Amino acid sequence: MKSEEKIKLVSIVGPTASGKTELAVRLAERFDGEIVNADSMQVYRDMDIGTAKPSADLSSRVPHHLMDIVTPDVNFSASDFRRHAVAAIADIHSRGKRVFIVGGTGLYIRALLQGLVDSPSGDEQIRGELNELAKEIGNEGLLQLLAEVDPITAERLHPNDRVRIIRALEVYRQTGRPMSQFRQEHGFAEQMYDCLMLGINVERQELYSRVEKRVDEMIASGLAVEVEELFRLGYARDLKAMRSIGYKEICSFLKGEISLDQAVQLIKRDTRRYAKRQMTWFNKEYGIKWVEYPAAFANICNHVIEFFERGEDHAKSTFQHPGSVP
Repeated sequence: MKSEEKIKLVSIVGPTASGKTELAVRLAERFDGEIVNADSMQVYRDMDIGTAKPSADLSSRVPHHLMDIVTPDVNFSASDFRRHAVAAIADIHSRGKRVFIVGGTGLYIRALLQGLVDSPSGDEQIRGELNELAKEIGNEGLLQLLAEVDPITAERLHPNDRVRIIRALEVYRQTGRPMSQFRQEHGFAEQMYDCLMLGINVERQELYSRVEKRVDEMIASGLAVEVEELFRLGYARDLKAMRSIGYKEICSFLKGEISLDQAVQLIKRDTRRYAKRQMTWFNKEYGIKWVEYPAAFANICNHVIEFFERGEDHAKSTFQHPGSVP
């Protein structure tokens, strides 16, 4: 696809509780746009409070896509997201509307904008063997095995990231080629979209204060009742969606394993840690323009205007860095 034919997207990223949803709605209203959700938990139906879905007021102001599209027992992946998002973007663009992507799931944003590495699909037998091996030699041992066949991938993985270590070993056993080689080849692929990426930068202590306030509001709004209803609907606590932050702790509370106060403190701690991981991820992504919100809303609007008017040249300009991260 030629650059002048690429659909223009405005992607709003940042850590949880940074104000992404509100900013996206205000921009979509101002620029006659619609929103595509890029939060890995907000795709699930019946999981509203713990996923911090937009309020009724915000969601009614502009159309939202990829919200409430699967049940909690579906193992929704980055590949699934990309397929749904590409279709939603094409539909929005065909109606002459602007497209705004909003969410804190960095892998989803990367999958959409850069595509997915064309590596072989999983092999359950090989994966099972590697998981058994992990019990014997541990994560460090697995990572050492990976370093022997794919030092580039091993260098970028932490020993605790067993899933990705096993995935890289699985690919090597299937193909005899290291995952890093697939990634290098993928790096030459042309991007589908012309994208302006806006990241909301929030001072660390302010962000943590917002996180704690949001968790308190979730509890007050009935998060425990929501989880009870999920149990009633037949969703087990070992589902991927039910193991997410907020839900797993309330599951433990409802099963009598911890007190409500303990659950709340764990949710706050794990959400703070998650926010830090999000910022670490986004700080490594190329081309994000970091902005202050809501203080600099007028300036943000100017960036969006320039992007839509100037197109690709603007998207390739040099952007400022947020400085410190939480």
